[in-house]
Amino acid sequence: MKEQFKITLNASREKVWDALFTDQNYRYWTSVFAEGSWVDTTWQKGSKALFLDSKNDGMSSVIEENIPSEFLSIRHMGTVLKGEEYLNRPEDDEWRGGHENYTLKESHGKTELTVDLEFGDIGEKMVHYFKETWPKALDLLKAIAEKN
Repeated sequence: MKEQFKITLNASREKVWDALFTDQNYRYWTSVFAEGSWVDTTWQKGSKALFLDSKNDGMSSVIEENIPSEFLSIRHMGTVLKGEEYLNRPEDDEWRGGHENYTLKESHGKTELTVDLEFGDIGEKMVHYFKETWPKALDLLKAIAEKN
């Protein structure tokens, strides 16, 4: 599965980056994916990232690249269930190795954010979920980034 989502924000790349990846902002715009969403990471290249919900369920990932205010690449490695990390469950094969990439390009004071998702065959239900949910998340992100 490959999906791409784009949005233009009336804000600098730095402001959009802050809206994306600071803890409070991240929790807000990702709440549409799962109530109580949060992430445990430094966002540094090579660091682990645990993307979790209020039950400590979610994804175990690695920050593959981080060029501040320009590009962030996340590689998903496995799942987290009730706080326990699982990297070799067969039912996670379609997610393992998948990427979530964020690219920011600024022009004339506006920033175009492109989110590229690439996973194995995650099923039609999940593809539909992403197509419904990502635009809502990006609308929340836009509200944060454009706030004065």
